[in-house]
Amino acid sequence: MQSETVLNQEVLRVNMVSRQQLQSLSEEAICPICLDFFIEPVTLDCGHSFCRSCITQCWGKKEINSCPECRGEFPERNLRINRALANLAEKARELKLNPKEKGSKLYCEKHQEELKLFCETDRRLICFSCRDSREHKSHNFLPITEAFEIYKQQLECSLKSLTKKQSVMIQKELKQKVNMSEVKEQSSSLQTHITSEFSKMHQILTEKEQRLLREEEERILETMEKTLREIQENLNSIEEKMSKVQEAMEQKDELIFLKEEACRKRRISDEGRSLSVSAVCLSESSKALYSTQRGEK
Repeated sequence: MQSETVLNQEVLRVNMVSRQQLQSLSEEAICPICLDFFIEPVTLDCGHSFCRSCITQCWGKKEINSCPECRGEFPERNLRINRALANLAEKARELKLNPKEKGSKLYCEKHQEELKLFCETDRRLICFSCRDSREHKSHNFLPITEAFEIYKQQLECSLKSLTKKQSVMIQKELKQKVNMSEVKEQSSSLQTHITSEFSKMHQILTEKEQRLLREEEERILETMEKTLREIQENLNSIEEKMSKVQEAMEQKDELIFLKEEACRKRRISDEGRSLSVSAVCLSESSKALYSTQRGEK
């Protein structure tokens, strides 16, 4: 009786292993895009394989060709026929394996039983044999369906909370963008105002500069004109004296000539000192005007 039980367990284990191997084999023959057995499988340069129609439709009219699995990019569409995968997919069809069963049922690696419980303490799926073992003694268990609903509700609550936070952050983002736009507008308006004010100030300063230059020029010219009049007066005086000297030279009487010459020398000495003073004033006025003109340049 005991031998029969052991035999049945071994048969069950072998059947379970065979089933898992077949399931694993069928998974290798499934296209990652359509989740069905490969039809005309082709392999990309990165090594991943897809149905020819699936990858062609996936790429469509994209400018950049990329692998749906690894996101690798390729400059050209090199599709190599994978005959090994085509044969494997055909074998899976002949065995009437259902590709849609992938992941529908999971089995315990230790006891080869279907996983039907969720251990809340360890946060993992277990079978009934695992539940009765020492490893999970005093742990809390839930049926997979119940655990699914509980944790799904928790995720829904988290999603609602995140959605509210997202809404708040979106409003803050919009408000911040509006504030930034207002600041840019104010900055532009302020810049225009400052530029206008500086332009006005520059105009005022330019006009004042021109007025001061004109006033300075008029003042210097007035002084120089006065000096010019004095020079002209001196010139007239000199010409008058030259005329008298000419008359004196024409005097034939020696006594009269010497007497007049003595008087003339005294007058020339006094007038020479006056002429020197006038020349100095003229020189200083010319220097002042020259300095002003250089300052304008």
